[in-house]
Amino acid sequence: MPLDVADKGQLATETEEMRAIREANVEKAPPAQFFKLRAQLLEQGRSNQGVADNGNMWANLKVYASGGENGLHNHTDQDHFHLVLKGKACFYGPRGEEKICGEYEGIMLPSGSYYRFEAVSDEPLILLRVGAKTPPTAEHRRYNIYGEPLTSDSKENGVVEVVPRQGEFWGAEE
Repeated sequence: MPLDVADKGQLATETEEMRAIREANVEKAPPAQFFKLRAQLLEQGRSNQGVADNGNMWANLKVYASGGENGLHNHTDQDHFHLVLKGKACFYGPRGEEKICGEYEGIMLPSGSYYRFEAVSDEPLILLRVGAKTPPTAEHRRYNIYGEPLTSDSKENGVVEVVPRQGEFWGAEE
């Protein structure tokens, strides 16, 4: 699509110099990323699918057959949020916080904030997780409540074998 069609903010009094500036700004700007949210449903386990990433901010689609991230933990290099798209999740914090979030509800977590969550409905839990880089505040990216490094793919974090539901998907069409 030509710039003159795409840019509805073009001034009627645009000069050749203004047009050159507009075209140069477009040339040096990064392109937008388009994405779809679509994930295979699971009988067991959890999946984490990257859907967009610009190096500073990213979006992941997470599917949980049941369970969740079992131990209180934090992320020391990012602010992020979880938005429930299907099912229900109960989020817990270290000060007694407990909140069940249904569809289109979520939680915002600043860097260093401890939390955990679990699926609390009979249907699979589907979350949109969006994160943005912050300056690291510790040597490792993720810690358990005892200050020990905790990888996301560890048994201590509730990882079990993934068993997909054959042919069952949630989200946009392919």
